[in-house]
Amino acid sequence: MNVSLAFVAAGFAMGVAAVGTAWSIGHLAGKAVEGIARQPEAGGSIRTTMIIATAFIEAIALYTFVISILLTLK
Repeated sequence: MNVSLAFVAAGFAMGVAAVGTAWSIGHLAGKAVEGIARQPEAGGSIRTTMIIATAFIEAIALYTFVISILLTLK
């Protein structure tokens, strides 16, 4: 019983992480495009900040992936 719950928890965690990551990156990219459209001369710094933030957002999904693997190998 506990093993099956671990598989369900791992799948649920990955699903939530995937949805959260996709929404966050979409929101971030939309706001970055809006910022660049309003102030084109600041495009370089906005793009750099967006790439760094995207890396942090993706790291959250990778942490969830590692935790899901640990749950399934429990």
